[in-house]
Amino acid sequence: MNTITLKPDRDFTLLKKHPWIFSGAVAKMEGHPENGETVRIVSSKGAFLAFGAWCPSSNIAVKVWTFNESEPVDEAFFERRVETAFRLRQGVFAGGLPDAFRLVNAESDGLPGLIADKFGEFIVCQFTGAGAEFHRKVIAEILGKYAGKGVYERSDVESRQKDGLEFRTGVLSGETPPDRLAFTENGIRFQCDVKQGHKTGFYLDQRFNRKEVMEAAAGAENVLNCFSYTGGFGLASLRGGAKHVVNVDSSEPALKEASDNAALNGFPGESFETVCADVFQYLRLCRDSRKTFDLIVLDPPKFAESYTHKEKAARGYKDINLLAMKLLLPGGKLFSFSCSGAMDDLLFGKVVESAALDAGVDFRIVKWLSQGPDHPVSAYFPEGRYLKGLYGIRC
Repeated sequence: MNTITLKPDRDFTLLKKHPWIFSGAVAKMEGHPENGETVRIVSSKGAFLAFGAWCPSSNIAVKVWTFNESEPVDEAFFERRVETAFRLRQGVFAGGLPDAFRLVNAESDGLPGLIADKFGEFIVCQFTGAGAEFHRKVIAEILGKYAGKGVYERSDVESRQKDGLEFRTGVLSGETPPDRLAFTENGIRFQCDVKQGHKTGFYLDQRFNRKEVMEAAAGAENVLNCFSYTGGFGLASLRGGAKHVVNVDSSEPALKEASDNAALNGFPGESFETVCADVFQYLRLCRDSRKTFDLIVLDPPKFAESYTHKEKAARGYKDINLLAMKLLLPGGKLFSFSCSGAMDDLLFGKVVESAALDAGVDFRIVKWLSQGPDHPVSAYFPEGRYLKGLYGIRC
């Protein structure tokens, strides 16, 4: 087998079972592996460390499949990993599996480069890395066993380009999914676009946070849902008892889907307002016109793609949180999130602290939030905890 030897003293992360090997740690390669092919990794002294997927074009040169020398990376390996992921989901959802959930969560399920979300009888997957792409056919066949009707691929994410891969979408097995896939979450009916929507069509990681918003919205007169996408937090607010929700997003198609979802649930049109606008500008307009809200949700897209951008991202997060705090009535509630992996808990907390100080408000954090249990985080891969959030009250 093709073998990678690491430089002296560069095996410490692997000994802690972290699944990434950066290119700077590689001393030499014996053989000529294809992009994504499995390679054997050894220490500078020749001791076995792991089997992983080779990717010469990426800064992360190898992503580890297994640290077990007696575990070959074959079809049975992928069968076991997907089955383990499925059983974990069965164990964390009380009362049975929901209509829609994440089946495979990449590194944290021992399958780097693979995302698989289940919507009813369809699985929508993404092969985001060279290793998963190399084993694409086998993985697709295995996923098909967990889908009632079909498997659809949405491998159109930028991370593929880092691994020297082109975008790819389409049916992998079974039937073609409809233009809108229906499912129910927290008693709310949704239809999502798995062919053209963000990621795999819906942000399943916010399931339990939408439930928190639903409960917090009871009695709220006015709710502001920023970066609303297809209206998940806005619909949760109405279901929880809010009277009126303003959903702001820069995408007209997403807002159209949001309105369709509101109608699907029988919510009156006047209670569910949509505004196509830049959220930063809209928040400033609300500030200048002295608008106020009982509850505000900030769920922005990723502001920092890497650690080199985190200072710029922090300014963006501070700006929207500062503006939101000024728009909250006394007793008003704020749900604020960051999905930037480079934004750790400590920095996010400092950003919110600084925003409250500059806004001149007494702000209390009552709960820290994160991704749902179907998006588990491996103890050896803290980067897997990408979603940070908080629920706070302006006193």
